[in-house]
Amino acid sequence: MLDLNFIRNNPEKVKKGVMLKREGNKIDELLEVDARKRKLLHECEQNRSKLNATSKEISRLKKEKQDASELIGEMKLVSQEIKEYEQKLRDVDDELRNIALRIPNLPAAGAPEGEDETGNVEIKKWGERKKFDFDSPLPHWDIGAGLDILDFERGTKISGSGFILYKGLGARLERALYNFMLDLHTGEHGYKEIYPPFLVNRQSMTGTGQLPKLEDDMYKTECEDMFLIPTAEVPVTNIHRDEILPAGSLPIYYAAFTACFRREAGSHGKDTRGMTRVHQFNKVELVKFVEPEESFNELESLLTNAEKVLQLLGIEYRVLELCSGDMSFAAAKCYDIEAWAPGAGKYLEVSSCSNFVDFQARRMNVKFRDKNGKPKFPHTLNGSGLALPRTMIAILETYQRKDGSVEIPEVLRKYMGGLECIEK
Repeated sequence: MLDLNFIRNNPEKVKKGVMLKREGNKIDELLEVDARKRKLLHECEQNRSKLNATSKEISRLKKEKQDASELIGEMKLVSQEIKEYEQKLRDVDDELRNIALRIPNLPAAGAPEGEDETGNVEIKKWGERKKFDFDSPLPHWDIGAGLDILDFERGTKISGSGFILYKGLGARLERALYNFMLDLHTGEHGYKEIYPPFLVNRQSMTGTGQLPKLEDDMYKTECEDMFLIPTAEVPVTNIHRDEILPAGSLPIYYAAFTACFRREAGSHGKDTRGMTRVHQFNKVELVKFVEPEESFNELESLLTNAEKVLQLLGIEYRVLELCSGDMSFAAAKCYDIEAWAPGAGKYLEVSSCSNFVDFQARRMNVKFRDKNGKPKFPHTLNGSGLALPRTMIAILETYQRKDGSVEIPEVLRKYMGGLECIEK
């Protein structure tokens, strides 16, 4: 959530930032409601002043044994008016918050401007393109079926399209991947492991910015107004909602493995085969709470932590800085890491690393005390470290062999009981 004072003082700057995010511009509406609220506050305060003055006059008259009945009647009327104003203020507060929750974060200074993914800027590449000793590397769905480690047909039978059934060494490779990632991030990068709930309440989803904008993309329980998490970002970032963190406690780094659930509303017909786009998937998420002055440096280190996974796996990748029109609702600056999938013949996003500055902290009302004891909003960041389905795709397609087998990346072999290859 943006600072209301900042919006009041910089309306044109905010309007431009919202426009660059390709979001509906509600700034004028917000300012109109804000002006109405301030007018109501002024009128309510006038009535309170009048009530106080009348109360003092009634006390004086009673002390002097004079008739105060007329003023008492007047005081009752003013008291009723104050109650009515207070109700109007509660209503306008709700209206103001409802609008404010729909205003996106602004792009950070220097972020590329653009309307969609075509405006993203490639900033680096890592690794060499794999050379095969056979023609036409297979896509992951053929590799998985040939090795009997992925079963899309039975996944669909059990749950519907967009769900994966991992089998045998496929399930073990999935487990090896997230254990490797957690060990790397907790052992070498300084993150504290978290295992959060997979169901969260509406307040948590609102705090990180998924609601109200993305409600149609979420799986929701009808009877209790709970949501299956779209990413561990939601429960992990909400750990400190409505808290004031003590001085000296930042930075805080968390790493969490969870399943993630997304309806993918509006993406019908895109990447329907295989597991490029699915409704349930596993992911290791990295979350940071940091002091504002350090957040953009922390974003660079977050990116480095996520990249390290692909480097150790030996997967070619590239990093894009997202333009304003392709950035998420809550992000101020964002990098995407895309792994090369030889069978698909394209890059696939495996991580998105974002700095939200104080946008989420304001929505969640989480603060920290600076060295002088003053409460301030921290900056929050998160990034996938990594998302598993597309990482699995990149591994299967990069390490496939002519005979249909798949070599296991060396860094994963200890998690696979020393196995070096998945064979038919």
